Amino acid sequence: MSASSDAAESTGREVAKRLFAREFNDATYTFKESEDELAPNYTLLPTGDRVNRLFFAGTLTETNDVGTDSEYWQGRVVDPTGTFYIYAGQYQPEAASTLRQIETPTYVTVVGKPRSYETDDGETNVAVRPESITQVDEPTRDRWVVEAAARTIERLEAFDAEINDYAQMARDEYGERLSPYREAAIEALESLDATDASTAATTSDGESDAAGSDSSAGDAEQVEADAEAHDSGGNEESAGSTESVGSEESSSDELSGSEESSEDTGLGEYE
Repeated sequence: MSASSDAAESTGREVAKRLFAREFNDATYTFKESEDELAPNYTLLPTGDRVNRLFFAGTLTETNDVGTDSEYWQGRVVDPTGTFYIYAGQYQPEAASTLRQIETPTYVTVVGKPRSYETDDGETNVAVRPESITQVDEPTRDRWVVEAAARTIERLEAFDAEINDYAQMARDEYGERLSPYREAAIEALESLDATDASTAATTSDGESDAAGSDSSAGDAEQVEADAEAHDSGGNEESAGSTESVGSEESSSDELSGSEESSEDTGLGEYE
């Protein structure tokens, strides 16, 4: 049993895993680990892992009440690779209230459970039932991008491990077309570089060209260093994240920044 599984059992809840929209929207296969009626449902990720809860960040671009007899709110959260669709109704009162009141566009983090729906033409669509939605600032969103990229690379590197039952399931259900997810992780990190460069260029209009250039280069190098650190030290980082899962119940306050995690990323409460 993995350390993250131990942590999940100790808290009675599944670890909320980081993944990009690009991968999530391809994750259409669901399963249970046992025939127990109360056994949790899992979504199988194409990169060879299972997920019962996920944690993501992005720009909430719009919200709509799509309900008929009662309120049923839809939100679109865009990350650097694609769009998450979230839905909240009477059984998710806090999330529904947030979607009703929040002004868009704004950066948010979301913790929720994956859900799949079969359309009339037989296709499977996926969405998220949010447990919590929290407004955050841009640096928090950026730290999540770095972490999600690291987790994606970790799953890809473990895909060919000698014992990886979920990877074999992914091969059977999705094939072994993994390059889109590696490319998505790289492009997500590059989008941070582009944003930093654009910000530095704007700032340099009121400052010397040299100062603006130094700022842009420094920010870009820092993002690359963060990514390399996660790629080379994934096991160490994973252990740090696992140790903090036990306090996951207080995720809403922590995500909003009132109680920052001790990790450098500030997002250590989730795997």
